[in-house]
Amino acid sequence: MLIGFSSGIAVGAGYVAFLTLLKIIPRLIFLSNSQHRSAIYIIPVISGTIFGTYLSFTNLSLFHSSTILLLFGIIHGIFNGMIAAALAEVLNVFPILTRRIGLDKHLKYLLMAIVFGKVFGSLFQWIILVKY
Repeated sequence: MLIGFSSGIAVGAGYVAFLTLLKIIPRLIFLSNSQHRSAIYIIPVISGTIFGTYLSFTNLSLFHSSTILLLFGIIHGIFNGMIAAALAEVLNVFPILTRRIGLDKHLKYLLMAIVFGKVFGSLFQWIILVKY
């Protein structure tokens, strides 16, 4: 029990450090030009963390219809895609990559491909792997 609790604290601290020290959420808010709607970003992160913690400590299973799993998959994919895109943007990965391989004018398409890949990967996970 102590090892599990300690692991949870370590993972939680790493997650909070990732979001705060790299300023992922504020940067995402700034890039999307939605400073007046910052609660749209903050409330889902907090509620998702609390819900994920609840699911970790219970035996609740999510065997629902494909529609609900589709919605969970879309939300999960959007969140992961936005976090990955924000992290890559903070670290200036994509501007350097596009300059080196000569895709300067196509950065938008590269980012959209990554985001849609994350969304479709999450949909596959929720609909195919979680349902069966």
